[in-house]
This record gives sequence, structure tokens and C-alpha cells, in this order.
Amino acid sequence: MISAARRVRAAWRQSLMLRVTSATVALSITVVALLGLLLLSRVTSGLLDSTQKSALVEASVGLTDARRVLSAANTGGASVSASTLVDSVITALATRAGSPGQFDVLLLANKTTYLAPERGTNLVSVASVPADLRDAVAGSDRQSWTYTEIRYLDGRTAPGLVVGAPLNVPTVGPYELYYLFPLTQQQQTLDLVRSAVVGTAVLLVLLVAFIVWLVTRQVVSPVRSAARTAERFASGHLEERVAVRGEDDLARMATAFNDMAASIEAQIHQLENLSLVQQRFVSDVSHELRTPLTTVRMASDVLFESRGTFDPATARAAELLSTQIERFEILLADLLEISRYDAGAAALDVDPTDLVSLVRRVIESTEPLAHSREIDVRLVPDLDMCMVECDARRIERVIRNLIGNALEHAEGKPVVVRVAADGVAAAVTVRDYGVGLSEEDLLHVFDRFWRADPARARTTGGTGLGLSIALEDARLHGGWLEAWGDPGSGASFRLTIPRRANDVLVDSPLPLDGSVVEVGEEVTA
Repeated sequence: MISAARRVRAAWRQSLMLRVTSATVALSITVVALLGLLLLSRVTSGLLDSTQKSALVEASVGLTDARRVLSAANTGGASVSASTLVDSVITALATRAGSPGQFDVLLLANKTTYLAPERGTNLVSVASVPADLRDAVAGSDRQSWTYTEIRYLDGRTAPGLVVGAPLNVPTVGPYELYYLFPLTQQQQTLDLVRSAVVGTAVLLVLLVAFIVWLVTRQVVSPVRSAARTAERFASGHLEERVAVRGEDDLARMATAFNDMAASIEAQIHQLENLSLVQQRFVSDVSHELRTPLTTVRMASDVLFESRGTFDPATARAAELLSTQIERFEILLADLLEISRYDAGAAALDVDPTDLVSLVRRVIESTEPLAHSREIDVRLVPDLDMCMVECDARRIERVIRNLIGNALEHAEGKPVVVRVAADGVAAAVTVRDYGVGLSEEDLLHVFDRFWRADPARARTTGGTGLGLSIALEDARLHGGWLEAWGDPGSGASFRLTIPRRANDVLVDSPLPLDGSVVEVGEEVTA
């Protein structure tokens, strides 16, 4: 039941045709129901009003005839019994009913007339006359009427109209004369009208639903086709186009979509060509610079080793030359690495590796830089050993880059490194409490050559490619590299990789924000 309800909700959300058709059918049912009820009400009211008028006239004429019969019997001179008087009245009135009878008659003794004879026609039951109607007739000298159910002594019942009036029977006393008009024919007429209205309403609603479905389909089908084409276009099939039929609004929409797709395809191809040219340029330049840079490096090493024999200015120049050539080599190595990623030539050399030991080695290698800045780098392992299948060289490069960045921006405050793992993933976070990163910085922190503050003096000689390469290394492992920051509160970077190659990550065993460890906590590396 629950799955069926979910499927219905999903179909309702996803199908424009279903929503339009359902809404139109619901509105059509409401309108047709209101019109049908109004029509039935008018027909019923008209039919009953007509029947009521004719019944009241017939009852009035019958009452006059009954009084005439009683008057004639009373002036005959001979003594007439009560039973004979009552029978004569009933006989005269029954003759007016015709065959088959259009009405029945009851002549009932008033409550004040005890043991007086009562008569009726066609086995009609006294129970057909409601008590409140008898009270109204007995308490007034005029006609009263009501709708009720006419009952017969043989068990039959029929809807009907009962009209009553007081009648005085000479030598006996007050009586009540009731005319009972069965409404069976009127009920059959109303049933027929009701069936016709319901049948017409059902056919009308079905016809409206079919018309709406047909019209909506003519509109929705091209839109669905355009949506499928757009999805295929978005997935990389740039040659996909929408079929154009006719010259209406949908055809103009399809034409506009095709023009847009053609323009996007042309621009994408142009950008791809420019990207290929750029990648080839970077790769070619990087490779071409390696040979002359090697020669310059050899000459620089000779000068650097002989700087003790130079005058102070020349010795300082040899030191600066060696330093800048070293930075140039780092930049060239990063450019070559980026070009390999762009060319899709990067590959993993996976081996079982203890991630905790690897992080310890990186912290030890950055210890001189940390001491020079008077920064305490603390390792907080949740476990003594964490074996993962990874390319140790690339993961070490990622962690070295993250710790180097943290030292660059820690502003003398501690840097906390944490390692943790679960059954699927292993994670390393590097947290500093320095300048931090703004929301705008977080959008660009992994962009190539991007700096959070271009005006800030850099002392570690970064190339601006470290985080970009680190992100590519994480992706190559099927992992994540994420950043968190708050201006004035520091920044945190989290590397998450699967413990087994080709596993799919679902979550990270470490939080990304700064709640890693208290700054004053004593943790040894």
C-alpha cells in the first residue's frame, strides 16, 4: 500500500499530462455534479408542484361531493345508519378515482367520535396518515396536506401525498376525510430523469477526460521529446537535436532550442580546441625547458659551491640564483604533473601503506619549517596503524602540501593533524588556527594559480598549483579533498580515500569543521 502510494505521488510529480488531465476531470465532475443536482432539483420541484396543485383541487372537489352526498342522505326523510352514510360517501368518492384509481380515500372518525364506523378504498391502511396531520385536520376547519409513505394492508408501500379536511357526518359526528395520492409514477419519472442525468454526466466526463488527454498529449509529447534531447545533450551527445514539425509555438521553441544547441556545441568545440592547445603548450614548454634548466642548474650548483671565494655581493647573488632555480624546478615539475592529468596519462601505483606512518614521515620532514616559524605541529591518531591501498607517493604529496599550506597561514598558532578510519574509508585532516578562509575563498581554493590574498608575501615559494594537484591525486584514488574555513578562526582540509582500491566512498570517518582537538591538548607526533 505504501509503495503504491509512493508510485502514485511520483507519477503525480513527474507527469504534467496526469496533473492536467486529473485536475480537468475533477473540475468537470464538480461542475457536472452541480448542474445535475440543479437540474434534478428543478425537475423534482416542478413535478411535485404540479402534482400538489392537482391533488389539492381534487381533494377540494371530493370534499364538496362528500358534503353533497351527506346532505342528500340527511334530507331523504328516512333514518339512515352511520355505516350507510359512511359507505355512501366512500362509494361516491371511489367512483371519482377512476380505474385504475388515481387516489385512495380514508374516512376516519374524529377522536371525539367513539365507536364510529371508518372506511377506506383499496385496502389502504390508517397508518398512512401521520399523527401530526390528523392533529392539524382535527384542530382546524381547513385543508391540510403532507408528503408521506402510503401503506396498504397487504404490505405494499408507495411514496405519496396525503390531503385531509374535516367532514361532519349527520347523526354521527365529526369525521376526517383524507385523500391519498400515490406518487409512484412521479417517482418513476424522477428515477428515469436521474438515470439519464447520471449517464449523461459520466459520458460527458469521460469525453472531457479524453479530449483533455488528447490535447495535453499534443503539447506534452513535444516537450518530453525536447527534455529527452536536452538530457542527452547534457550528457555529452552534442549532436542531438529536437525534431521540428509545423510552424506553431512548439515548432518555434524546438527551432530556438536547436539554434541554442548548435551555438553551445560550436563554443564547446572551440573551448576544447583552445584547451587542447593550452595543454599541449604547457606540456611542450615544460618538456622543452627541462634540458636548458638542467644546464643552468649545473652551472648554478658550481657557483653556489664556490660562493665562499666570491665577494659578499657575488656570493649573495649565487645563493639567490640557486634558490630561484629550485623554485623554477618545482614549478616545472608541477606543470608537468598537471599536463599529465590533463592528458589523462596519470596512473596509480597502488601498494598497501600504513597511513599513520606516512603522516608521521611528512610531519618530520616539515619540522625545520615549523621550527623556523615557531609552530607546533601535532598528530592525533585515533589508531596506531591504518593500512590502505594507495599510491604512497601521491598521498604523501597531498599531505605535505596540506601541512605546508597550514604552516604558511597558521600565524604562529599550532597545526593539528588527525588520522582516523572505519571499515571503508580512511581520512586525514589538517587544521590550523590562522587567518582562515571566507566563503568566497572556499569556492576557489582548489583553482589553479589561485591565492587567497595575492598581496600576501609568500616565504615558502609555492607555485599556486599544489592544491589543484592534491585534488587530482585524491580524485585519482576515488577519494575526496574538502576544505572548511572561517576568517580569523583558521581552516581545515580533509582528505578521504577508500581503504581498498576501487571501493566507493559513502562517508568520512572525520568531521570537516574545526572541532578536531583542543589547541592546548598534549599530543606527540
